[in-house]
Amino acid sequence: MAGSVTKPVLYGADYSVYVRIARMALEEKGIDYGLVPLDIFAADGIPAWYLEHHPFGRIPAFEHDGFRLFETSAIARYVDEAFDGPALQPADARGRARMGQIIGMLDAYAYRAMVWDVAVERLEKATPDENLVADGLRRAETVLKVLASLKAEGPWLLGDQLTLADLHAAPIIGYFVKVAEGRELLARFADISDWYGRIAARRSFARTEKVG
Repeated sequence: MAGSVTKPVLYGADYSVYVRIARMALEEKGIDYGLVPLDIFAADGIPAWYLEHHPFGRIPAFEHDGFRLFETSAIARYVDEAFDGPALQPADARGRARMGQIIGMLDAYAYRAMVWDVAVERLEKATPDENLVADGLRRAETVLKVLASLKAEGPWLLGDQLTLADLHAAPIIGYFVKVAEGRELLARFADISDWYGRIAARRSFARTEKVG
């Protein structure tokens, strides 16, 4: 696949955490790609044509040379393996297992708590559900404790190599720290706070930041 002249296409909205994860992988690999805007919360609903790309009507979806994918982790792994550029997965089995563990943990326990129950509740609701926020913060604290315990020595979550685990965590935590409670909680975990400062300074993070 490397060296193909066909530009890959990502379908989704720039506000989406999961679209941003896939975009960061593409940016880190230095791939020229297209982003087809698709708002799953639009008043008109999900367009029928999109269900051919993602039968569950979620974002992102991906296409390259007629090959279609949905599910962010699958897209990110394909992007890493199908294109030239720096490797975004560890070469050893234990490293890949740890990467998968962190990504799975973030999907299962971090995304809902950090993004929806804390950040969206605070930023989007006229009257936030304080019980929901408090519960989200409790679960977010557990996530950060575990992430700190799993983090290897070195600048990135798995050590010296930037991996898909970093790219998965960055947009989730990036949304979480849009609110004061998220920033305050992250600051209590020095290693993760320092890591976030490094990943937030990368070009891939800046280029995928939603404007406005």
